Amino acid sequence: MTRIGAGDKIYTLRQEIQNLQRDLKGLGEPKDMPELITSANLLRANEHLSKSGKKKTELLDAYSRYCETLEEMLLAVFEIQNDLKDILQEQSKMIHKKRPKKRTR
Repeated sequence: MTRIGAGDKIYTLRQEIQNLQRDLKGLGEPKDMPELITSANLLRANEHLSKSGKKKTELLDAYSRYCETLEEMLLAVFEIQNDLKDILQEQSKMIHKKRPKKRTR
């Protein structure tokens, strides 16, 4: 059996993804302020794009870790499935060996 705490890891990563999505949505769109000159508004827009880009990078990283953890869990499930299949095959062999052979007269 592989890693036991994968469920907690998935939950934590999912929470992180939700928080990043909320932060990204909270940034909204940059709005020009009429009282500022064009260059100041461009600086504000650039700052917004920088923050947005950083959040998107963090979000992609979180999704990547989330996918890796899901793949680990899936591998564990397949290992368990193979172990169960092997156990069933062994038990099936034992049942066939224990059956008394019918005597013919």
